[in-house]
Amino acid sequence: MYCPFCTFEETKVIDSRLSGEGLQVRRRRECLRCGERFTTFESAELVMPRVVKSDATREPFDEAKLRSGMVKALEKRPVAIEAVDAAVNHVCHKLRTLGEREVPARLIGELVMDELHQLDEVAYVRFASVYRSFQDVDAFREEIERLQHRRPRSAEELQLGLWAGLDDKGADKDRAPAPETEKGTVPVSRPVVRPVAVPGKK
Repeated sequence: MYCPFCTFEETKVIDSRLSGEGLQVRRRRECLRCGERFTTFESAELVMPRVVKSDATREPFDEAKLRSGMVKALEKRPVAIEAVDAAVNHVCHKLRTLGEREVPARLIGELVMDELHQLDEVAYVRFASVYRSFQDVDAFREEIERLQHRRPRSAEELQLGLWAGLDDKGADKDRAPAPETEKGTVPVSRPVVRPVAVPGKK
């Protein structure tokens, strides 16, 4: 990378170590022309897929919105915030591992329901009542019966079920179309390098 002092294009790494609980790599570099040394930090920039809503519009994935929905369903329930954070991370991880540029909003809803099912059954039914737009008591009864036989599913299983029309009985009218991806194109991790210049130190 370019030297931040003289902009020379050749530098060498003289020290490298993990930092930030293993989420970053700290490197000390030396310019091959002026000899100045500086520090850079590298971290993976993971690209989240865009969300395809029921009306076929697209929007960026919003982790804060995901967390807010789960917290609202878990309101006044005996679930630690650490468990909520872990559930949010699980959903985000599953979405990343799909390797898709776009995913249906309904897939995210199903992933959230799987996490809530493991955290708290009352929160699960709360979320399902809004997500699936229950209209009467019978709908609640059916969902509770389904809850007793529900098993956790992988993101791939849910994705196949949604796009092939094989998912659980639900609001089919809200199904988003299959994502339009470019052949052979998947999200990738890109290193982000941020130089931190320390003048006068060699």
